[in-house]
Amino acid sequence: MHIAFVITRGDAVGGATIHVRDMALALVRHGCQATVLMGPGPIVSEFARLGIAVRSMSMLGRSIHPAKDFLAVAQIASALRQVEPDIVSTHTAKAGWLGRLAARVVGLPALFTPHGWSIADRISPAGGKLFRFAERVAAPLAHTIVNVCEAEKSLALAHCIAPAGKLEVIHNGVVDVDPTLRAAPCRQPPRLIMVARFEPPKNHVVLLRALSRLKAAPWTLQLAGGGPLERETRRLAQSLDLDARIEFTGSTGSISSLLSQAQIFVLTSRSEGFPRSILEAMRAGLPVVASGVGGVSEAVINGTTGIVVPREDPAALCSALGTLIGGPDLRGRMGAAARRRYETSFTFQHMFDKTLSLYEAVLSKAPVRIASPQWEGK
Repeated sequence: MHIAFVITRGDAVGGATIHVRDMALALVRHGCQATVLMGPGPIVSEFARLGIAVRSMSMLGRSIHPAKDFLAVAQIASALRQVEPDIVSTHTAKAGWLGRLAARVVGLPALFTPHGWSIADRISPAGGKLFRFAERVAAPLAHTIVNVCEAEKSLALAHCIAPAGKLEVIHNGVVDVDPTLRAAPCRQPPRLIMVARFEPPKNHVVLLRALSRLKAAPWTLQLAGGGPLERETRRLAQSLDLDARIEFTGSTGSISSLLSQAQIFVLTSRSEGFPRSILEAMRAGLPVVASGVGGVSEAVINGTTGIVVPREDPAALCSALGTLIGGPDLRGRMGAAARRRYETSFTFQHMFDKTLSLYEAVLSKAPVRIASPQWEGK
């Protein structure tokens, strides 16, 4: 079996990039073939260094550009004819649209994983209409649309993106880490950590405002990630007299190490799909405090593995954080329960096995092959 992955961004690492990387490596270990077609950037070289067969698609960019996008479809289609995969697995909105179209051009079955629909409250009303229309048009081009959680599938159904029979759910899973990278959530005083880019959907502001009500409690906070709102967040921390207790660690490749040193994981997003960062925190054995958006409640069992709070509610967030900051034994119980939930539901192997079963089902139901060279030259 040979899977060709198509993904837009070769210039930055995100959850979708990590997903494709780990799936490609696992497929090769399983005895299959994998080829990644991605937009230009340093990630292309990083994939090649790992031994992944990767090709840079110079026309594949993140922004909408009709002329370049037309050329990108032709470029992807040409690459597909050369590598001759069995299935094309497309990821994120832009590569999902262009990759599905290229797969149709060459006669290959395509899958699409949006990793979070660009619809509903995640985008402006005008932009939402455009993206909904685009996704409805592209939906027939995919054999199956893979949602990363039930909430994403429900969102697609609510906005009539595709019929239920075309929508599947395979929850994200993350590769395990060495036992030495497990956290000690009972340790005092507790260190809180939030791993997220400084962008509006992640809503660092509500976290800082909640913590400003807990100045009497013993805590420190680590904010891992970069982004355009970092400077503004630093200024807010200073204005709230919290800057001495907050460490901005920037973008780092050692998230597992940072999580192992923390006692509480926090994610205060306004919107999410099914965040990998929560799964990574559960893998480390950390209790999670998160806003109940997207598929968060499919990962975090409220009151058992963490506390789910309403989004943009600093009072509720303050109460949840205060409970865990003042409860080392509770942190220990929740952290242990979070680790068990990761082991039973969200390991990479769980996700890989379900995805491999989907690939096999697609091939058994859609034995289409690449068009002949005679068609190509017409």
